[in-house]
Amino acid sequence: MFKTLSCPRCGHGISLFANPTPTVDVVVYLPWRGVLLVERGNEPFGYALPGGFVDEGETAESAAVREASEETGLEVVLTGILGVYSRPDRDPRRHTMSVVYTALPMTQDEPRAGDDAARAAYHPLDRLPRPIVFDHEEILRDFADSLARANRYVSKALKG
Repeated sequence: MFKTLSCPRCGHGISLFANPTPTVDVVVYLPWRGVLLVERGNEPFGYALPGGFVDEGETAESAAVREASEETGLEVVLTGILGVYSRPDRDPRRHTMSVVYTALPMTQDEPRAGDDAARAAYHPLDRLPRPIVFDHEEILRDFADSLARANRYVSKALKG
């Protein structure tokens, strides 16, 4: 889809592709500590999963590992894909499409906020800070549901 903008200098029309911007988010979860969230230092203010924009020439997987490291100081290993979230209003700044990964930290080090994060810390899934920005509350609900399904499966398998 094309969108036409006027050049601020000469007034001529400029045609641009109007596509969603690719992003990544990372759910880092340790059962005994909770889920890793960052408090954003920029608008929209609030709590979010570590994540951000995929750079040109970068894979989504590399972007997820990079963003987690930049925002939390932790090296992570990706363990799977939770889903793709693409609702046009998921980010108030522009239409984005996010690949959401699950991950584990490679060490037990404490997270350290960096990049555009003011703070980084683990939070129990049943006591999340507020406000949670973007569609990250929906993502965290989906993650909690996937944990509950896995726990039911394991319980059923153990009962034989």
